[in-house]
Amino acid sequence: MRDSEVRVRTHIVQRVSIDPWRAALYRLLAILMALATGGLFLRAVGFNPFPVYGTMVSGAVGTASNLRETIKIAIPLCITSLGVTLAFKMRFWNIGAEGQISIGAVAASFFALTFADWPQPLLLTAMAAAGFLAGGLWGLVPAWFKARFGTNETLFTLMMNYIAIFVIQLMREGPWRDPRSGFPKVPMFDKAARMPQVLGIHAGWIVALVLVVLVYVYLKRTKQGYELTVVGENENTARYAGMNVKKIILRTMFLSAAIAGLAGMLQASGADRTLTETVAGGVGFTAITVSW
Repeated sequence: MRDSEVRVRTHIVQRVSIDPWRAALYRLLAILMALATGGLFLRAVGFNPFPVYGTMVSGAVGTASNLRETIKIAIPLCITSLGVTLAFKMRFWNIGAEGQISIGAVAASFFALTFADWPQPLLLTAMAAAGFLAGGLWGLVPAWFKARFGTNETLFTLMMNYIAIFVIQLMREGPWRDPRSGFPKVPMFDKAARMPQVLGIHAGWIVALVLVVLVYVYLKRTKQGYELTVVGENENTARYAGMNVKKIILRTMFLSAAIAGLAGMLQASGADRTLTETVAGGVGFTAITVSW
């Protein structure tokens, strides 16, 4: 073979294994490089990056009040990200967390508006269970079509987001409309239907931390977590190993959407204290980036 015919091909591959300390170093370098790249863009448009970054930090955690607001924003992002992570780990592209949050909030609001005279612990438990179950059932619809007919879950889950928003609009302008208001809105929840405050923030942050541990254990220490990982890597391998791929898809997507539904309950009960069509507020889409 002549020298002129020699072709050198290079490509990037993921490491099979990596030392934890080296992995931490790479992550730190990635953060520093991202900040440096952002700084170059800021400088290019005429801003000094250091004051800009300083303002971002102080605006997020500079005062106790700012820190509380940041945590309130982080709660639904964290929980929803945990939910979509389960689906993504299985290579099921759940783009419908926005709708799953909304439906979870609708189900929770039913109990908040109908059984406001219940004791607070019982009512909040019922609201959480309703949000969890409703979100999961909403996510089962595209999962069943995917498992049965091989439909495109990305488009299916995305389109269901808009249906969920219309459901909220229907309830807001119909049976749940506040008669005391001059414009369509859902009444504010009674005190029993509101999440209690812990350290100045609604208790959803505790739920988020517990879910971080539970999802980690589920993925790393359970048979079900191993199965969904294998399905994500190669469905044929999973079938060869005797796994029921359809069952795994349905189970995982139910949990993924159910966690998002629980986030909807916490938003409605803890942050908004009512039901609005903006209860998801783009969290379902932002959570995709957070999850990755």
